[in-house]
Amino acid sequence: MHNPFFSERSGAVLFWVPIAGIAVGASVSRETLQRHYAPVAPDMDPMDTFRAHLDGIEDAVRRRVASGSIEPVMLRERDLPARDPDVP
Repeated sequence: MHNPFFSERSGAVLFWVPIAGIAVGASVSRETLQRHYAPVAPDMDPMDTFRAHLDGIEDAVRRRVASGSIEPVMLRERDLPARDPDVP
């Protein structure tokens, strides 16, 4: 499996999720991560945000694939799990 990385060119974290024995390529933009997970910390490193919420992000890819999306899966904010209301 490939390691996730931030692509300056695309402005997104590129990563792979194992689904049925296959590594499915996906991405989530810096802006989506920031708006959804760190709205009060706009300078947060997108890789730190990605790693902190990896389980929910991977689950979002699995849901998209189960609903018929093909790779590369580009996550949108509405694909991500609801944010904890107690977290700023």
